[in-house]
Amino acid sequence: MSLRAKSDAVNPARPMVEPKRKTADLSGKSVLVVEDDPSIAIGLRINLESEGYAVTVAEDGERGLELARSISPDLIVLDVMLPKKNGLEVLHDLRAEGRTMPIIILSAKAGEMDKVAGLELGAEDYVAKPFSLAELLARVRAALRRGAGAAVAPRTKLAIDDVEVDIAGRSVRRAGEPIEMTATEFDVLVCLMNERGRVLSRDDIFRRVWGPNHHGTPRTVDNFIQQLRAKLERDPQEPVYIQTVRGVGYRFGGG
Repeated sequence: MSLRAKSDAVNPARPMVEPKRKTADLSGKSVLVVEDDPSIAIGLRINLESEGYAVTVAEDGERGLELARSISPDLIVLDVMLPKKNGLEVLHDLRAEGRTMPIIILSAKAGEMDKVAGLELGAEDYVAKPFSLAELLARVRAALRRGAGAAVAPRTKLAIDDVEVDIAGRSVRRAGEPIEMTATEFDVLVCLMNERGRVLSRDDIFRRVWGPNHHGTPRTVDNFIQQLRAKLERDPQEPVYIQTVRGVGYRFGGG
């Protein structure tokens, strides 16, 4: 990806600051931006700070990984094309260490495989470059709200066979063993378990978890289903819990 292509996302000559919105429940949340293009990094810092977030910036993948480990931010905005260590490697390392903070990846429009790989590695979301600042800020807010568990759930605990979910504590156990999950993985699981036996279409799942104004594709839901199966199923190729109903969608069954 060329430097010019990256710089098209933000015009350094006219820094855009989105109007500040009410984010009382999210004010003070920490955001780590890992981006090597100074114009983009500055634009993101200005806009995120205008929303009330505490922002830290890293200019390469190695520094980004170091800061993610040391400050444990509430959310990370992570570019794919980075010096020293690319964004997908940073994402892989963080998830392998069990770190579950929401991570939004930035990728060039031409980098479709980067987007798919990022979601499969555990990214919460992706935004294509050049991007709309309003869209990115909306996705940051949505990811932080999911991570905070802001919505009040109708039940505090769910248990189906040996899968137990503590909704209030946002924790999952299978056969008594804790299962680490990202905020969105957790929300997709609760969405399915709340409707045990009922088939939900991809649109149903997407609307309930991401909301009606979020732009995504059926592939987004499929990626999170794959991630959940990898964590919950004894054999992800022969799923017992998260079952596919061909031509319709998914349902949560039981052993």
